[in-house]
Order: sequence, then structure tokens, then C-alpha cells
Amino acid sequence: MAKKKNDDTEKKPAKKPVKKPVKKPAKKTVKKPAKAKAKTPKAKPAPAPTPAPESAPQENGSDVAQPMLRILAQYIKDASFENPNAPDSLRSDQDAPQISINIEIGRQMVDDNTVEVVLMLGAKAERDGKPVFLCELEYAGLFAFGNIAEEHIQPMILIECPRLLFPFARQIMAELTQNGGYPPILLEPPDFAAMFREEMMRRAQAAGGTTTFN
Repeated sequence: MAKKKNDDTEKKPAKKPVKKPVKKPAKKTVKKPAKAKAKTPKAKPAPAPTPAPESAPQENGSDVAQPMLRILAQYIKDASFENPNAPDSLRSDQDAPQISINIEIGRQMVDDNTVEVVLMLGAKAERDGKPVFLCELEYAGLFAFGNIAEEHIQPMILIECPRLLFPFARQIMAELTQNGGYPPILLEPPDFAAMFREEMMRRAQAAGGTTTFN
């Protein structure tokens, strides 16, 4: 007969399942790329200069041009000095003479863009109603102009051109009177703009109407 197992037989303890630790994958060390050392930037060649913009065309397609006024020549047209009562008029024990100054402007168009302007200066000295000296000078300049509006041409001829000539004419007048034995006459710069306005008023009155000017 089969033998029964003894119930008193010592039971063996059940084996507990042992959890094995899960091995984590080893972290790979990521090597960061080393920072490159800052390099000194090499000097770049200077860029080529940008060409100047061309002047904007007008509606008719032509370029905008600036007004132009240029002296082509300047010269003495006429000069005289009269000293009729010398040497008596040169004596230092006499009163200073009375001197009157006269200034006129002449002009003549040479062509459409060239004009001759003449500055006429006169100095007359008198003492006790007798002439002491008479000095007259015509000093001229030849001017070229362009790109000037028609309404501005006359002011340019009668204001700007004489203003450019005056310093030279003033110096010549001073030398003429000084060489004549008298103190040099140093003329004050005239108001050519006021002279121009007066000229325009005279023309308007002569024409019996009105005129405009700039």
C-alpha cells in the first residue's frame, strides 16, 4: 500500500519571488561643443561710394537747374578828375568843400544771357560856390546769367550786378581824389534795392499806370 505522507511533515516555506532591480540604461555623457573663441572680425573693404542722386526731372523732362550769375569781365569805361583851381584850392587854411555824390546805373543787353552793367559815380566838390574838383567814373562789368525767371532778371541787373561792382568802383574813386591832392572819398554802399524800387515807380508814373516788382 502506498504510504501516506506524514501530515506532520515539516512544510517548506514558499519561496517569495525576488524582484530584481531594473537596470536603468546608463546615461551617455553628451559632450557640448566647446565655444569657439571670438575671432576679431577682419576689416572689410569700404563700400564703393553711392553715386549722387540725379536732379529730379521737371514735368517736361528737363533737369532742374540752379540760377546762375557770373562775372565775365570788369573794367573802367571812363574816368576823369578835374582840378580847375589847384593849387589855391588845396590850401589847408580853407573850409572843407561841400561834396555831392551822384550814382546811376546803366545796362545794355549783349545777348539773351549776357548783359553789360555800368556803375556811374560822380563826386562834385564846391567851396563858396566855386568848383574845387569834379571826379567821374564809369565802371562796368560783363555778366552772364542763366536759369533765372523772367520777372527776376531786371532786379538781378539793377540790384545784384551793381552790388558786385561797387567795392571796386569805390576804391578807384578814393584813389582818384587822393591822387588829386584831397582826402580820399570813401563812398557809403548805396541801397540798390531802394534805387530799383524808385526806378520802377518812375516808370509807372511815366506810363500812367502801375507796375509790380520783386
